[in-house]
Amino acid sequence: MIATPAAERSALAAQMKALPPEEAAALLERTQPHDAVDALMTLNPAFVQTILAQMEAGARRLVASSAPAEVAEQWKRNTQYPKGTIGQLMEPPLAVFRPAMTVGEATEALRPLVRTALVTYLYVVDEKGALVGLATMRDLLFNERDTPLSEVMLKNPFTLSPELIHKDAMKATLNRHFPQYPVVDGQGHLIGLVRGASLFELEAFEITAQAGSMVGVEKEERIATPIGQSFRFRNPWLLVNLVTAFAAGGVVALFQGTLDELVILAAFLPVLAGQSGNTGCQALAVTVRGITLGDIKPKGGKGLVTKEALLGLANGAVTGVLCGIAMYMLAVSQSSAHAIMLGVVVTLAMIGSCAISGVSGALVPLALKKMKFDPATASSIFVTTATDVASMGLLLGLAALMIR
Repeated sequence: MIATPAAERSALAAQMKALPPEEAAALLERTQPHDAVDALMTLNPAFVQTILAQMEAGARRLVASSAPAEVAEQWKRNTQYPKGTIGQLMEPPLAVFRPAMTVGEATEALRPLVRTALVTYLYVVDEKGALVGLATMRDLLFNERDTPLSEVMLKNPFTLSPELIHKDAMKATLNRHFPQYPVVDGQGHLIGLVRGASLFELEAFEITAQAGSMVGVEKEERIATPIGQSFRFRNPWLLVNLVTAFAAGGVVALFQGTLDELVILAAFLPVLAGQSGNTGCQALAVTVRGITLGDIKPKGGKGLVTKEALLGLANGAVTGVLCGIAMYMLAVSQSSAHAIMLGVVVTLAMIGSCAISGVSGALVPLALKKMKFDPATASSIFVTTATDVASMGLLLGLAALMIR
């Protein structure tokens, strides 16, 4: 069966979405310009900007010259805005009319347009290009043909700013669910539109990338990323993790004498590390979610840290008592002379390590955000180190202080 041109464009677009930007750009450079344009026009505009930026200048100009004039102009306009902003998500607003145009005139102007483009709203602008309202297909259908658009349009519609970052735009549109949003500049001029599907697609990609970024997997890495490039993405963070792991190992080495005398403590090292680590990850997940959804106000970090510390203490007290009883029973079964003290040490170490883990789970992403880094980036590596050092250090340190 011979593939249709539409099927070929769809296959090319799907292939580009699965590739890293530089490889997608290389693929486009080997593709006929008009086929490349057709495929690009089916992709999220933010992905298009990333791919075009990776192309050689000559190939990029050739593709742009093969695109419809309004599309090429929009691609050029989008490059003026930083990555991660609404400005890079814009598409050209095609159904743009004047307030004095009648419903009948607008309907006739739309007939050829809807054959080649998806039109959801009509955008009404004044003589200076400032957005003054929008109309829907329903407005055209249920009004007389000689009615001016100024009488049927929705005035002062909701708009987005091109400088707005994706996460803030998601918060602003959370309860609106419009299929598309007009984008205006500081003077109110209509400079593009953003489809709700494009915005949510990009946010979905960010959310799926969070789990990997917490352990040092770059957002750019995909299933189709070559093994060499994946190695370059991941290895630096694994080396950072190795350094932090040495810190935890150093704590054990510092109390090697205590561990040699009280070998029974070794049985509870992984228990404390696992329990406190889970406590830290819970705090981390809640904090990152709060940052993403905007639930954490500018001065709300202190309250969050306090809450996680108290939760750590409460959870640590419950699990600490249970672990203390387990340690006591194990020590008695081995006829240890320090059974009671060992139970107390394990209980106190669990309470302290869970409290420290809760605090670190909240502090690490808040600190990264304050330093203008992605709050999810490799947070888990640093939180895990803090929990390991706290749990091992407290257990062995308290044992050395209270028993030896």
